[in-house]
Formats: sequence, C-alpha cells, structure tokens
Amino acid sequence: MKSVSIFGATGSVGLSTLDLVRRDPDAYRVVALTANSDVDSLATIARETGAQVAVIGQARLYGALRDALAGSGVEVAAGEDALVAAAALGADWTMAAIVGCAGLRPTMAALRAGGTVALANKESLVSAGGLMMDAARASGATLLPVDSEHNAIFQCLAGSSLDDVARIILTASGGPFRTRSRAEMVGITPAQAVAHPNWSMGAKISVDSATMMNKGLEFIEAAHLFPVGLDRIEILVHPQSVIHSMVEYRDRSTLAQLGSPDMRIPIAHALAWPQRIATPCQPLDLARIGRLDFEAPDTERFPALRLARQAAEAGGATPAILNAVNEVAVAAFLDGRIGFLDIAMIVEDVLDRYSAPRPGTIDDVLAADAQARAEAGQVMERLTA
Repeated sequence: MKSVSIFGATGSVGLSTLDLVRRDPDAYRVVALTANSDVDSLATIARETGAQVAVIGQARLYGALRDALAGSGVEVAAGEDALVAAAALGADWTMAAIVGCAGLRPTMAALRAGGTVALANKESLVSAGGLMMDAARASGATLLPVDSEHNAIFQCLAGSSLDDVARIILTASGGPFRTRSRAEMVGITPAQAVAHPNWSMGAKISVDSATMMNKGLEFIEAAHLFPVGLDRIEILVHPQSVIHSMVEYRDRSTLAQLGSPDMRIPIAHALAWPQRIATPCQPLDLARIGRLDFEAPDTERFPALRLARQAAEAGGATPAILNAVNEVAVAAFLDGRIGFLDIAMIVEDVLDRYSAPRPGTIDDVLAADAQARAEAGQVMERLTA
C-alpha cells in the first residue's frame, strides 16, 4: 500500500488525483490533504479517505475545519507552518498541486523528506528551480512532472541521455484567443479567458493559458527538469492538444507522447511510475480527430512568451519576479480591475525596473517575490488612477 499526500486536494489536479486513488482504495493510504480555503470540500474528502491529517491554508479557518471534522479521527491543522509540517511527514508519494508561490515551502519540505514528489505546481520550479533540484538531489527524492507537457517529455526521454537530445518541443494549444488580433483582445472578459477550448483547469491557469504565460512558465520549468540548454527548448502551437510534447534526438528521430486532454493521464503515470495503471480516460481516436495542426507561436500577439524566455536567460531571481507579478496581474484581471492585455504589460514594466540578487535560500526567493508584488501594485495604481 502506497502512502500518498495531496497538496491542493480541492483543486482540479487534486480532485483528478483523488479520482484515481478512489478507484483502487486498497492500493493507497492517504496521509495528508490540504486546501487553501474550501473547508467543506476538504472535510468531506478527509472523512471519505480516512486521511491522517487535513490542513487548511488560511489559519483563520482552523476552527471551521476542526468543527467539520469533529469525531472523525482526522488530525486538523491550519496555516503555512502546518502545510510545511504535513509535507515533511514523509509520504511515499506527494502531489504538489498548490497553485502559485504559496506552494513553494510545502513543495521544498516534501522534496527534503525524500520519497516521490509529483509536481503540478510549476511556479515552484519557476521561482526556485535551482534550489528545488538541489534539494531533490540531496535527499534522493524523485521528482516527477505532472504538467501534461513535461510528463510527455519525461515519457519520451524514457531513460535516454540528455546528451542525445537535439530539441525539446513543448506544444501549446494557443488558448482561446489563438486566432485573435491584439485589437480583438482589448475587451476580453474574465469569463471568456477562463473558457479553455480543450482543458478543464482552474481560473488562474486558464488565464495563463489565454495569455500564453502558462507556456512561458513551462519553458522555464522545462529548463530545470531537462537541462539541455535554452537554445534547445522550443514552443510549438498545436491547437488540438493531442500531442502533448515531443523530443527530437540527434539522429533526427522524434518521439511524441499523445493522449486525450485529460489530466488524469499524466497524473496516473506519475502515481504508478515506474509501472502503469488503468484510467477511465477516453482512448485516443485519431480517425475521429482527422488532422493535427501546428504553427509557430506569435510573440507579438502573446508577449508573455518573449518575457518568459528573457527571464530564463537572465536567471537568478528574474523568473521569480516574472511569476510573482503575473500572479498579481492575473488576480487583478479576474477581479475586473485591469484589462486582459494589461497583464503582460504590467509584467514587462516591473521586469524593466526591478531586479534582485540571485537567491541562495527560499527566504531570498520569497523576499524577491514579495517586493515584485509590491512593485506590481504600484504599477496597477498608476494604470487605474
């Protein structure tokens, strides 16, 4: 029986993970479940799975979660320190799916505890990739990518040497506004931006897909997971989201991983690795799909791609600054305080005028993150004045 912890259990990735765990309850023992603020859902899931501990990220909600789990035998905790403590419990397999930089400390704690960490929180590697990879090496932890693109690359490498890789090709759906001009994107609403054509995702990730910042963050993440050099990582728009990524080798063989756009497929791969398990996902019907299209990304219409590459090239704290400002700007857009095109503009503005020393610790990363958020707030104040 494999012990599992799920951080971000009430989000889309967490729920998909729980769906797989529920299908073979004799194979898994749930150690820790966490959520940011959804007390009712977390309590229901914790009771159902018999979790050892349930942690709510918002400390003020401790009492509500305690009451909801009274008599269940599930240990209750709240706040950032409790998240870190839960990650350090040493589950065999941990799903790191807390959205945003809030997942940084718990993910690091899980890596330091050893075991296997399935990473769905790309912001952790974007903001602190070097520190994360060093922690995994030091503890002997296994880091498995869950993002469909990075999981696809992992499968295509299948033990091959990175020295034999000519190119890593990250595919991108292009999001819901792939064919729209800049002028047509001026009045985009939050409701339109979260309506992804292929994937069911949370609001923040959906907006990132619409701006293509999601792919920019994945580019930085790929550079840490598969260190072949930035010049050998490319992005290719593939609207059908059938090919999730490709690896081209120096003999010019290109391997691709294909599958239906269902996050349970890469999650199942990580959950069972190095074996495989059955999933309820739809089999791929290429005859019905009929065609696969590809096009080069447009960095003029989607400047987030250019900004992410520049951040990766700059290194140091720059990717953390990029990520922090994007989080602030996306939240402001979802609240209706700024426009869709303002997101990338705010990111570029802050990158142009704020830098921080190369981080040596997680505290350094978080300090750069906090200052970047403050800088983003000032830019938005001027924008909306």
